[in-house]
Amino acid sequence: MRAYDWGSHPLGNPAAWPESLKSNIRLILHSRFPMFVWWGKDLYAFHNDAYLPALGEKHPAALGAPAKVLWAEAWEQLGQIAEPILSGGAPFYAEGLYIPLKRKGFMEDTYWTFSYSPAFDDAGHVSGIFCACFEETMTVLGQRRLKSLKDISEAMAQIQTLEDACQTICEVLDQNPGDVPFSQIYLLSEGAEEARLLGQAGMPADKAVPYIFLAEERLSGHWPLGRVLLSKQKEIIPHANGTFVLDRQEADGSWAVMVPIYRPGQEDLLGFLVAGLSSKLEYDLPYQDYHGLIAGQIATSIASVQAQAETARRQAYLTELFQQAPVAICIMSGPEHVIDMANPGICELWGKNHDDVIGRPILDALPEVRNQGIKELLDGVVQTGIPYVNNELAVELLRNGALETVYVSFVYHPLRDAQHNIMGVIAIAVGINEQVEARHQIEAKNRELLAINADLDNFVYSASHDLRAPISNIEGLIEALLQDLPPETLQREVVSQVVRLIHGSIDRFKRTVSDLTEVAKIQREAGEDVAALNLAEVVSEVCLDFKAFIEKSGAQIETDFRSNATVQFSAKNMRSVVYNLISNSLKYRAPDRVPVVRISTEVMPHHVVLSVQDNGLGINPGDRTKIFSMFKRMHDHVEGTGIGLYIVKRIVENAGGEIAVKSQPGEGTTFKVYFRR
Repeated sequence: MRAYDWGSHPLGNPAAWPESLKSNIRLILHSRFPMFVWWGKDLYAFHNDAYLPALGEKHPAALGAPAKVLWAEAWEQLGQIAEPILSGGAPFYAEGLYIPLKRKGFMEDTYWTFSYSPAFDDAGHVSGIFCACFEETMTVLGQRRLKSLKDISEAMAQIQTLEDACQTICEVLDQNPGDVPFSQIYLLSEGAEEARLLGQAGMPADKAVPYIFLAEERLSGHWPLGRVLLSKQKEIIPHANGTFVLDRQEADGSWAVMVPIYRPGQEDLLGFLVAGLSSKLEYDLPYQDYHGLIAGQIATSIASVQAQAETARRQAYLTELFQQAPVAICIMSGPEHVIDMANPGICELWGKNHDDVIGRPILDALPEVRNQGIKELLDGVVQTGIPYVNNELAVELLRNGALETVYVSFVYHPLRDAQHNIMGVIAIAVGINEQVEARHQIEAKNRELLAINADLDNFVYSASHDLRAPISNIEGLIEALLQDLPPETLQREVVSQVVRLIHGSIDRFKRTVSDLTEVAKIQREAGEDVAALNLAEVVSEVCLDFKAFIEKSGAQIETDFRSNATVQFSAKNMRSVVYNLISNSLKYRAPDRVPVVRISTEVMPHHVVLSVQDNGLGINPGDRTKIFSMFKRMHDHVEGTGIGLYIVKRIVENAGGEIAVKSQPGEGTTFKVYFRR
C-alpha cells in the first residue's frame, strides 16, 4: 500500500483522505482476520494480508481496484448485497454462502461466512462497505465428502453381490456431482488380464466400455487402466463426455482420475475407480484424499461381500453336517440367547417344529421354561466363560399340546469368535427319560439311593457318562460302516478325509468330556488331604517323573529354595500344580537353545511364592489371561488339551491363592504361584 502510486489514483494522495477511511484502513491492516473496505462511489478496494488467499491471482492488481471490476464474475450476486447497504439499508450477514469466483484461472466453487456493514465518512454518511470474512470452502467440501462416504457405508449394510455393491456406490457418488461428475468401478479378473465394469453413474450408458482387455486398452474410448496396474498410482487423464481421448485438445478441459483399489491390507489390486474431476475445483490434497477414501471404502465393501459369500458357503456345509449330528445340538447368540441353529435332534427333544424356534430368543421359543432357570444357566456360561454340564435336569416342556417332564443330560459350552470373545452358547443334549424312569423305579424301592444322587458335584461325572454312550455308539457304527465299504471306496481321498475328520471329532469329544470330569473332580476333592508340605520336596519328586525327558533334551533344572518354604495344602493338588508348570516349561522349549528351568521360592508376610521360570517360546503379553481359559492353547505343535493351566488356576484359587504370569515371545515365561501361609 505504501508503494502504490496513489497520486495517479482517483482517491489521490492518502494525506488528503478522510480520517474515517484512514481509520478503517488502519483497523484492517492491524488485524489478522481477513478484512477489506470498499470506499467511494466506485467502491475502491483496500484489504489486509489475511485476505490475500481469497484474492488468488487477483493480487496485487486488486489493491485500489473498483469492486465491480475486481469481482466482475460475481458482481451480479455481490452487488445485490452491497448496493442496499450503500443506500442506508441494514447490514448483511451470511454463513457458508456459495459464491463462484475466478481467482485461479478458472471459475471456482467457493463458500464464505462474512458480514457487509456500512463504512461512514467524517460527516457520518455511508461512503463504503466494511467486510470481515472467512472462507468456508474446505469445511463445506469436507462435510459433503464426509456425507457421501457415510452414505456409502450405510448403503452397504444390505448388499449381497459385487454388482450391487459397485452400482450402489456409484449411485451414491452421483448424489455429489460437485465432487464426482461421473464415476465407474472396474474390477480385475483373476489373472488381471481384463477389467470388468460393475458400476457406473453420471454418464450415458452407451459411453461405458463393459470390458477392457488391458493389453488392448489404447483402443478409442478405453481407459488406460493398465498403466495404473503397473504403477499402482492414481493418474489424471483427459476425457470428452466420459470417453478417454489421446489428444488433450479434444478433452476441452475435462479431466478424470483413475484410482487403484487395493485389497484390504495387501499390495495387489482389486480394480479401479474412474471418477470425473470437477472443473470448478482445484485437485488439491483433500480432493485426492477423498478419492483415496472412496477407493478404500470400495475395497472394504468388496471384501465384505466376498467374505459374506464365503461364509454362506461354509455355513451351508457346516449346516449340513450339523443337521446330521446324532445328538441334539443348538447354537444360541446374544444376551437373549436367540436360537441361530437347531438340528432335528433338539427340535424333537423340545417337541417343536424347526421353523417355530429359529431366530427367536429361547424364552420366546420355549416360554414354558421361563421360570425353570434355563436362561440363568445360559447367562452364567456367557458371563464366566465356564462350560456348564448337567447330567439329569428335569425340564417341563410343552410337547404334543401338554406339559411333559423331560430329563436331559447336556453341556452348555461358550461359543467364541475369532478374537476369543464370547458370542453365544453351544448346547449339546441327550434325552434320558428312559434311564431316569428306570432309576426312579429303583429309587422307589430304596430311598437311600436318592441321597447319593442328590449331590450336585456328581452332575459332571454322570453327564460325561451319558455323553460317552452315544459317542461310543457312533464310533462303533463308523467302524462297522468302514468294514462294509468296498476297499476302492475307502481309498478315495474324499472318503479317507471324512473318516479322519470323524475320528478326530470323536476323539476330541471324548477328551473334552474327560477333561471336564477332571475339572469337576478337582473342585469336589479340594482340601481333602491338606497337610504341611515342603515345596522343595514336592519339586524334587516331580522332577523325577521328567528324568528321562530332561536327560534326552539336555534340560537344566536350577533351584533356589528358602528353608521355611512350607505351606498347608492338599498334597495331591500341590503335585498337580508343580507337575503342570514344569511340564509346560519343558514342552514349550525353544528349538534353538538348551532349555533352562529355574525353580525358586520366596517367603512373604502373607504368602509363600513358588516361581517357575523358563527360556522357552514365550507368549504375547496380551494372551496372559487367555492361557488360563479352558481348552486354550497358545502353541499347537505339541500334544495337549489346553486344560492344564485352567486346572492349576482353579486349584490355587480354590485354596485362597493366586497365580500370575509374565512372558515375552522368544524370551520365555515366568509363572508365580502365591500360596497363603
